[in-house]
Amino acid sequence: MRIAQVATLTFSVPPKLYGGTERVVSYLTEELVAQGHEVTLFASGDSETTAQLVSVCPHALHLVDNEEEQARYYDRMMQLVFADVSRFDVIHFHTADMQFPLLRKQPCANVTTLHGYVSPYWKSSLDGYNPPLVAVSNNQRLPAPDLNWQATIYHGLPRNLLTFRKEPGDYLAFIGRASFEKRLDRAIRIACQAGMKLKVAAKIKGRNYPHFKEDIEPLLAEAQDWVEFVGEIGGREKDEFLGNAYALLFPIDGPEAFGLVMIEALACGTPVIAWRNGPVPEVIDHGRTGFIVESIEEAVEATGRVAGLSRQTCRRAFEDRFDAESMTRKYVEVYRRLVTSGQH
Repeated sequence: MRIAQVATLTFSVPPKLYGGTERVVSYLTEELVAQGHEVTLFASGDSETTAQLVSVCPHALHLVDNEEEQARYYDRMMQLVFADVSRFDVIHFHTADMQFPLLRKQPCANVTTLHGYVSPYWKSSLDGYNPPLVAVSNNQRLPAPDLNWQATIYHGLPRNLLTFRKEPGDYLAFIGRASFEKRLDRAIRIACQAGMKLKVAAKIKGRNYPHFKEDIEPLLAEAQDWVEFVGEIGGREKDEFLGNAYALLFPIDGPEAFGLVMIEALACGTPVIAWRNGPVPEVIDHGRTGFIVESIEEAVEATGRVAGLSRQTCRRAFEDRFDAESMTRKYVEVYRRLVTSGQH
């Protein structure tokens, strides 16, 4: 098939450090190429791919502070995509809703994966247009169940991306944005009460900075004997960080579309201690690949039970449910169905 992948421009594809959506777009794009499809990727010019790259801007837009300039690049990307939609059998958007007005004018086989929280007001914002959508978890669909959902397709990673480690390390791991909803404060309190070291790989730039300064820094000062802050990491550093951990803490508070770091940990064989929020029960098998908790006390208690879990079972769960090849084949099924049905 001739497939267009339209990425966000915030980070490169794949991102150098932080950037979950762009990372998944990369895994999907590369696997589509590996499966023999003709793929065109619309992304920032510092992206790396085996597909044909259409460079929309020289560098990822997280380096650009001017919102008007960012908007101009997104306008340019849509112009490039819609210049000739007949070039593609299907166009796969990862750009929320900005493409929908143009799709009304130029119907073509298309699908949009929603990578973030879906509001109950999404349908009213579409103004009568009912575009084909893919969810990344069943929980993501709940606020707006009557949208035109084509499938729920969990994220997947290449099998050889991360290293399985049979033996656990001696520290708890936290990785992600230092934002309120990620609840790094909970992770710090869990580590202190459990008497275990916590290593934190967190992004603190931009709008998360005030929360970090006001709420997290004081906790870090109090817990300096237990917490090591390592900053943003990627590539081999992330592989070692997650693979050498005793367990990953995922103490989210609020809506989360998927939670890519959970399957990254499972790929390394590392169990996950996660709050019962969002898609967590869809990803973690309580008592087998981790523990699902609802309080700091339960999380602390779970740290004492992690040693009884099999890291091989965690790895097997990743291979069975969350690998990139399986994710890609499910997307291709959606593409073919949309092309055959003529649904636009």
